Amino acid sequence: MSMSLSKSDLVPKFLINGYFGDNLPVTDRGLQYGDGLFETIKVHQGRPLLWSRHIKRLNKGCERLKIACPAESILAAETDRFISPDLDAAILKIIITRGSGQRGYKQPVPLRPTRIIALYPYPGYPESHQVNGVSLKLCVTPLACNPILAGLKHLNRLEQVLATTEWHDDIGIVDGIMKDVHGNVIETTMANLFIVSDQALYTPDLSQCGVAGVMRGKVLELAKELQLTVSERPLTETDVLNADEVFITNSLNGIWPVNQIEQTQFVPGQITRQLIQQLHLSWK
Repeated sequence: MSMSLSKSDLVPKFLINGYFGDNLPVTDRGLQYGDGLFETIKVHQGRPLLWSRHIKRLNKGCERLKIACPAESILAAETDRFISPDLDAAILKIIITRGSGQRGYKQPVPLRPTRIIALYPYPGYPESHQVNGVSLKLCVTPLACNPILAGLKHLNRLEQVLATTEWHDDIGIVDGIMKDVHGNVIETTMANLFIVSDQALYTPDLSQCGVAGVMRGKVLELAKELQLTVSERPLTETDVLNADEVFITNSLNGIWPVNQIEQTQFVPGQITRQLIQQLHLSWK
């Protein structure tokens, strides 16, 4: 069974442990403790993009959290129940939780993880975001440092939720830059961040906090193919505001140039454009 999601169909579709529905036990640890992981995948022309990268990260995350990850064959088969060749654009989300258990933090025995496959309409961001760039805010809400959880796309996203309240009534701002408790720039609320300075590409070190995005990994590889100098290291607010170019990346939007951070203006530059073009070529 395959299902197509038209632009007018705004009702998300869900599979929970292989069955269509939208009910989850209140004892599920994803609800109780944010005990789980998720992947957000762009569906384009009937196929989930960067699928292998998403599954690889999901497996690594489950291994680190000591949750049994469903076999890729199961996830692929359930995804195929949603995606048809004529599905032009949509958002596929995979959520894995530790499942239900008794009250308290101790892991339930036996452990029966919950898997959720969801399909949402693609939001249809303006093309100008990629052509002209986007405006960002410097957020006050910090990211906590925890190397055990660093890099994971886990379900605990309260820091990002709070950060988005800092500009909710300013329609000109697309996203917000988040720093850790030491003042290092880490990422935005929904994307990874890159800067270009003196023809070299830099992105924040994520060993202490932040999400290691699959598009971030893809862009790092593309940059090396273009023989760019690439470095992952701590970045300060000053580094970002003094950069020649700034752009953000995630698996839904690809690469978006940044044209403004607070009062500082930027022009989408040559290296950003090269990477966007290289990314488009890689989809073909």
